[in-house]
Amino acid sequence: QVGFEEESQNPPAVGHWNSLMPSKGDKEEPEGGCQDAGGVHEPQSTEQLNVSRLRSSSVEIREKGSEFLRDELHKAQKELKLKDKECERLSKVREQLEQELEELTASLFEEAHKMVREANTKQAAAEKQLREARGKIDMLQAEVTALKTLVITSTPSSPNRELHPQLQSPSKAGIRKGHGRNKSTSSAMVSAASQNVAPEPVSRECKEVDSTLFAEFQAWKESPTLDKSCSFLDRIYREDVGPCLDFTKQELSELVRVAVEQNTLTIEPVASQTVPVGKVAAEECGGPKKCALSGLPRTCKHRIMLGDSGNYYYISPSCRARITAVCNFFTYIRYIQQGLVRQDVELMYWEVMRLRREMSLAKLGFYPSEM
Repeated sequence: QVGFEEESQNPPAVGHWNSLMPSKGDKEEPEGGCQDAGGVHEPQSTEQLNVSRLRSSSVEIREKGSEFLRDELHKAQKELKLKDKECERLSKVREQLEQELEELTASLFEEAHKMVREANTKQAAAEKQLREARGKIDMLQAEVTALKTLVITSTPSSPNRELHPQLQSPSKAGIRKGHGRNKSTSSAMVSAASQNVAPEPVSRECKEVDSTLFAEFQAWKESPTLDKSCSFLDRIYREDVGPCLDFTKQELSELVRVAVEQNTLTIEPVASQTVPVGKVAAEECGGPKKCALSGLPRTCKHRIMLGDSGNYYYISPSCRARITAVCNFFTYIRYIQQGLVRQDVELMYWEVMRLRREMSLAKLGFYPSEM
């Protein structure tokens, strides 16, 4: 650096330089001339050597400086490469974290929506079960109240003659025409209530339990159901229910059977029916002198309605007896299914056999005179 400063402050004199080595033209000069000029060129050659030295030292310094700068540049480039790699790695880590965060957020939202859907489904199912349970409770309470009323009004010392028609006098039996049947339950309630009343004297008849029928009833009693695919109900359908509800009008007979199974059949006496003013009367099939099920001319004291259709069908006493016998049977097994009958298995079996006998008699044409 000192050499650079000196060189910049004292620039070399630019003048006529005499060559140190003689040229061709110089050889022709006499030797005396060279000797005379030797004293003049000596200080110039010293100065020239100093300048050359300064130049060489400056070149050396430049080379060293450039080498040092190259080294520093290489180091800086290496550090930059390392930092670039680190930045690239960190950017990849950040992208990976962002992707994982998005996936986690999406999975959380999906899980939350799934939980909400499940909660709504469970809530709807619970509300439906609650409504059904309340409906069943109301129905059972009404049935229990009716049974209690029937049981209270009938005691061994003072039996209820409505529950025991055989105790009525012939004159009163003929007057009893206002008996109505709603939703196929009244007769079965009477039958169920009579089980809690003191037993009446049984006529002398021999009874023997059929092992096959009793085994089928016991198997059904373990898990009571209204599915007619079980052996117990399948036999009764084939032997009793089917033949008892097999009327001449096949299409109407099928509708009656479905209504009895679904407990939506209504039987009411014709005399108690009054049409409200301003309301169109419902469609009536048959008539007071013609049965809608058998198609025969008969005096029809009752008529039926299937569900809430509003269509009424006149039926003869024989058809009413057959339908009532089947309804009594279904109502009793429904009570067993709901746990309302608290009796021994054998007593329940004999009650079922009695109801089957009523269906058999009804389908053969036997029915009480008060019908």
